Amino acid sequence: MKRRKILVTSALPYANGDIHLGHMLEAIQTDIWVRLQKLRGHDCVYVCADDAHGTAIMLSAEQLGISSEQLIDAASIEHQRDYADFLIQFDNYHSTHSEENRELSESIYEKLNANCHIHRRKIKQLYDPEKNLFLADRYIVGTCPKCKTENQYGDNCEACGSTYSPTELTDSRSVISGATPVEKESEHFFFALPAFTDMLKIWTRSGTLHDAVANKLSEWLDDELQEWDISRDAPYFGFEIPGEPDKYFYVWVDAPIGYMASFKVLCDRSDYHFDDYWCPGHDTELYHFIGKDIINFHTLFWPAMLTSAGYRTPTAVFVHGFLTVDGTKMSKSRGTFINARTYLEHLNPEYLRYYLAAKLSSGIDDLDLNLDDFVQRVNSDLVGKVVNIASRCAGFIAKGFDGMLSKRLDDEKLIAEMLASKTEITELFERREYSKAIRLIMEQADKANQYINAKQPWIIAKADKHSRELQEICSTGLNTFRLLISYLKPVLPVMVEKAEHFLAIDPLQWDDIEKPLLNHKINKFTPLLTRVEIDKVQAMVDATRQEYETQQGNSAAKPAANSSGLEPEIELDDFAKIDLRVARIIDAEIVEGADKLLKLSLDLGLDPQGEALTRTVFSGIKSAYEPETLVGMYTVVVANLKPRKMKFGLSEGMILAAGPGGKDIWLLEPHSGAEAGMRIT
Repeated sequence: MKRRKILVTSALPYANGDIHLGHMLEAIQTDIWVRLQKLRGHDCVYVCADDAHGTAIMLSAEQLGISSEQLIDAASIEHQRDYADFLIQFDNYHSTHSEENRELSESIYEKLNANCHIHRRKIKQLYDPEKNLFLADRYIVGTCPKCKTENQYGDNCEACGSTYSPTELTDSRSVISGATPVEKESEHFFFALPAFTDMLKIWTRSGTLHDAVANKLSEWLDDELQEWDISRDAPYFGFEIPGEPDKYFYVWVDAPIGYMASFKVLCDRSDYHFDDYWCPGHDTELYHFIGKDIINFHTLFWPAMLTSAGYRTPTAVFVHGFLTVDGTKMSKSRGTFINARTYLEHLNPEYLRYYLAAKLSSGIDDLDLNLDDFVQRVNSDLVGKVVNIASRCAGFIAKGFDGMLSKRLDDEKLIAEMLASKTEITELFERREYSKAIRLIMEQADKANQYINAKQPWIIAKADKHSRELQEICSTGLNTFRLLISYLKPVLPVMVEKAEHFLAIDPLQWDDIEKPLLNHKINKFTPLLTRVEIDKVQAMVDATRQEYETQQGNSAAKPAANSSGLEPEIELDDFAKIDLRVARIIDAEIVEGADKLLKLSLDLGLDPQGEALTRTVFSGIKSAYEPETLVGMYTVVVANLKPRKMKFGLSEGMILAAGPGGKDIWLLEPHSGAEAGMRIT
C-alpha cells in the first residue's frame, strides 16, 4: 500500500465565543478520519486555529475593558482545552492573529494585486457617527420596509422573510450606540471573483465536492458572480492592507489563509515542507472539513484566491450539515445550546464521539442529537454489546486459567467472518460513511454475542472451570472483542487504550488484527466504559438553561420557554388569525438546483364565488417523498400566510407535516376522509 501524504483542516472557531457541540460535530468527524489515516500508516497531519479578527472581537474586548489580544489569547486557551478533552488530536493549533498569517496574507494580496485581480471603487455605507464606525448589517436594526415589523436587522426581516439593503430600513439605529446611522462614502478593495467563473465551474464539478454542494454552487455560478469586497475601514481588529493606511483585510480573507499559517508553524519545527502541500506539482493531498453555512467562502472565494496566487486548490472539501438537538435548532432557553465544557462537566466525551459517528454520513443533511436515543444507543451498543463481550469472558479466563488464553480458537470461522468485514469497514470510514461503518461493526458485535450465548460458558464453568473447552470459547470471545475495538479505535481512542492494557498488547494499528491472539496472558479486567445515566444528561440540560438565564440576568424582557419545553405562550386572538385548511396535492415536482425543496400545487376547495382555489407552495420534504407519490395525498396548509418570493418562484403558503425530519416526514394519507378546503378550527 502506498503511503499517502495528507494535510487536513477543519473550520476555524471564532475567538469571540465558546466551543459548543456544533463545533464538536465537525471536530469529531475530522478527528475520526485523521485517526483512521494514521492507524493505516499514512502520513496525515491535522491543523487548525482560532479565527481571531473582526469587528465583533474588537467590540467585545471593548465591553470587557481589555485589549482584543487579551480576549483572543484567553479564548485560545479555552478552545484548545475543550478540544483536547474531547480527544481531538491536532498536530498544530494556531491563531489567525499571528506573524505567519500576516506574512502569508500580505504575500497573497500582493500576488492578487500584481495579477490585476484587485479592483478599487468607492461605495456608500451606513456609519455610526457616535462610535465613528462603519456598520455591518448585523449592527443595524430598524423597521422592515415591507411588512413594517420593528427591530429587524439590516439585511433581512425575520417576520416576513424579505431581503433589503440597510438603507431601506426606516427608523434605523446602530445596535452599538443607538445613534441614527448616516451614509458615508469610502474606497473599498474588491477581488475579481468573476474572472474565475470558468475555472470554478470546472473545479466544483471535478469530484472535489459532494454533488449536493456542487449543485448548490451552480446557483451562483450560473448567475453572474459579483466581485468580493475584501476590505474594511478602521477601526477594525485585523491586518492592515500593505501600503493602505486605515484599510484592513476583511476577516474572511485571512481566515482560510490561517490554515496555511498553522501548517507553516508545524513545518518550522519539523521535517515537513510547506511547498510540498501548498504548491502545485507535488504528490500530496489537502482536505478541508467545513459546515454548510460557509460553503461559498471555501469553494468559491478560497480556490479562486489560491489559483490567482499560484497555490494549489484543495483535493476535496468535505461539507456537513448542522447539529440539532431533539429535532430542533439548538436553543439556549431550552437548554440544548450545549457548550463543550458544560457537556464535559457531566458526561464522558466518548459517548458523544460514538453517537455522532453512529449518525454521520458523507452528506450535508442536518444531524440530530436525540438525547433519549443518545442514552439508549451508547448503553446498548458500547456497554451492552462490545464491553459486555470482554466482561463475560475475562472472568472465566482469570479464574480458571490464570489469565492465559488458549492455544487454539474454538470457532475459526467466526473470527474469519469478522475479519472479512474489515475491507468494507475501512472503505466506509474512508468515505466518511461513519454511520454505515458503525452499523457493520455492531453487526459483528451481535455475531460475537450470539456465539457466546450459544456456547453458554457459564454452564461449562459450573461443571469444570478449568476445562479446555471453556478456555477456547472464552479466548475466541476475547478475540472477537479485539477485532471490534480495533475497528472502533478511530472513534473511541481512550476506551480502546484501556482495552489494550487489559489485553496486554501494544497499541493496535489497522493491520495488526490479521493474526489471532493466542497463548497469551491478559491482565485483570476492569470496567472500560460505564453506562450513560439519564439524570446526568438532564443535569447537563438544566445547567445549560441555567447558564442562559444567568446571562440574561433573569430578565423578563422576553418570556422564556415554559417547563414543558415549548415556546412562549400566545393569545387565542393570535392563533385565530391563522387560516388552517386541508388541501389535496394535485401536482408535485422537483425544484432544479434545490437540495430539499419540492414544488407543490394544492387544491384548497372552492372560494366564496365558487371558483377553484389553488396555491403553489415550496416545501422542504424532498428527503421523504418522491414527487409522484404525493399526488392525491392531503396536507394541512396555512392558507393566509403572506406569499414569499423565493429564488425558485413565489411560495403562497406553508404546509404542515409531522416527524423528526430527513426521511421521517409524514403528511395525511390519501383518501383519508379529508376534504379539500375543510377548515381546521
